[in-house]
Amino acid sequence: MPRRGDHQREFPPVPEQPAPAARIGIRMVRATNRSGTLREVTFDPNEFRCARLAGELADEWADYAETSKISHDSVAHGQRSIRHFCTKVDLLLGEDAHRASLNGQHPDVAAVLDEWERSLPTGYPAGSTTPAGFARSVRALIARRAQHEQRPVTPNLRRLVDGAIGVPAGSSQELDEFSRTDKRALVRAAWAWAHQLDTRLADGWASAARGRHPAEHGWTDVTNLLWGLARQQITPRQIRENLPVVARWPAELRACIEQSGRPVYPGLAKMLLVRWLVSQLYPAHLDLHPYRVLLVAATGHAPEEVTALTDTDVEFLPSGVRLTLIKRRARQVRHRTFGTEASPDTVGEPVDFTDRPHREVSAIIRRLMHVTEQARQRAPGTAGRLFVAASVTQAYELRIAWWAANKERSGFLDWLAGAGVTVEGAPDIRRLRKSTKVEKAIAFGGRIADAANDHHEEVFRGHYAQGTTLRVMSGQVISTAQDHWFFTALQGPTVLTSSTDVLDAPDPAATLGLTRQQAEDIRRGALDMGLTQCSDPHNSPYGRSGELCPVAPLRCLECRNAWILPSDLPQLLLFAEHLDRLRLRLSPQHFAELWGQSHANLQAVLAERTDEEKALAGKHIEAGEADLHLPLAADVEFDR
Repeated sequence: MPRRGDHQREFPPVPEQPAPAARIGIRMVRATNRSGTLREVTFDPNEFRCARLAGELADEWADYAETSKISHDSVAHGQRSIRHFCTKVDLLLGEDAHRASLNGQHPDVAAVLDEWERSLPTGYPAGSTTPAGFARSVRALIARRAQHEQRPVTPNLRRLVDGAIGVPAGSSQELDEFSRTDKRALVRAAWAWAHQLDTRLADGWASAARGRHPAEHGWTDVTNLLWGLARQQITPRQIRENLPVVARWPAELRACIEQSGRPVYPGLAKMLLVRWLVSQLYPAHLDLHPYRVLLVAATGHAPEEVTALTDTDVEFLPSGVRLTLIKRRARQVRHRTFGTEASPDTVGEPVDFTDRPHREVSAIIRRLMHVTEQARQRAPGTAGRLFVAASVTQAYELRIAWWAANKERSGFLDWLAGAGVTVEGAPDIRRLRKSTKVEKAIAFGGRIADAANDHHEEVFRGHYAQGTTLRVMSGQVISTAQDHWFFTALQGPTVLTSSTDVLDAPDPAATLGLTRQQAEDIRRGALDMGLTQCSDPHNSPYGRSGELCPVAPLRCLECRNAWILPSDLPQLLLFAEHLDRLRLRLSPQHFAELWGQSHANLQAVLAERTDEEKALAGKHIEAGEADLHLPLAADVEFDR
């Protein structure tokens, strides 16, 4: 009987995977843009003399885009990088460009790549990040190709792309936040626009309810056209085909597109009318900018987070709303609850919105869902997005899709112009996000851990802490701290170097800040604390008011109440000897912590005395006419 292992089977060999067929002709990549629309990006290697090299890079670009599912912006950036590099290859190699290849020894593509990177920054402003981005993109494609066994790359080129990029990374200038005045103007204009939008849509649907089918009751009646579009009985193309020429329109229909001071061109009249009709029923892309402004100002979250909200991300509560906010770049999902009470950062702002809430998130979300309700019902492919808008293409096609913030003639700058708002600086919605971050930082007293609760602290330091307001606040904090320490350093003892005649002035309070009794007591030694004189021993900065100073005479040289007379020089010399002994017993750090200020003040006082004065004081000490009485704590040191 055979034992285990006697009969063994050979596993069939794994068949070698056939290499994918090489692409030819124009390379095309489909990618989704920010609005969710699928766009095509093409690249034709035959536009360049180095068509072979361009085709190799284009193949890697297309493979990478299809595998990683990168965005439309990243795909377009890669295409521009290849185009820029291939243009330089044609220029440098000339007639030999057609022989260039990532696997060819001649011509040397590594040398061409190095020269291209060296000259890249010359075509852009100083500090631009574009050259480094182009270089990284081309290097990444070459490095990706080098990882495949069936796509060889020359050793020189492999070593070059594995090394450091020789193009400066550059730096972008951080945006500043909106001023309080500009932010207030934006919020006010946004509410006014939202109110007008509500009124316009309500009137549009009310007019549509009064209409009838235009094929039976006329194509020149506005209510009939609105009725047909609202009930999807007619299309914009049918309106174009059945409308008469603009000269035969009734005055009511012509008034829909007429603007004061602007003539109506017959060739554009029908397109203008169709777009006007659609805007009476559905919000246009321009109409949703106010809601983005309001949500960013109310929540403090990034614009891309609030515009990506869906109906499943919203949960209304009795006292507010709970939002699920997704930050795709940081790959974070956060749940935030916003109450109905006024936001803390609005306290102190003049609020003049009597017919609508100021910044209640729940109210803003409800109004947004109301104005986009009809559009969302008609566009089930929008995946429940709240920001949905309607537009009419040049081919008279009604398109309801995700909101496009940068759509032509419907960008943020266009909305500012339409709302009559002028802001100082760049018209960028991201500045509004920075304004809310600044307000949060002020509310939390500058604590980064609290102000950066929706991203990393390093992101806050790099992108949000550079605003003007926080810079001014930081400067004020530094100035306040400096003033405090300067005041503390200057508030030392008062030194009389020559005589005490100044104490006999008729008004010592005016010249020295002393009462007549204090000046008299100091002059005759009634306020002697053992090392210096004290103007007010029962009001010490180191003890409670009304109690005798607890630190005299050890801290007299650091006290603002101390007065040093010429007769105190022997005691000062004895105290200097005491400090010298302490310096031998203590470490430099410990001595500086305990006695550093007193030692510095004492040296400054002794430096103003002459050698004759010091010699005379020394004789008094030797004769036993001067002594220094210190408490027991002066000879015992405790580590703190």
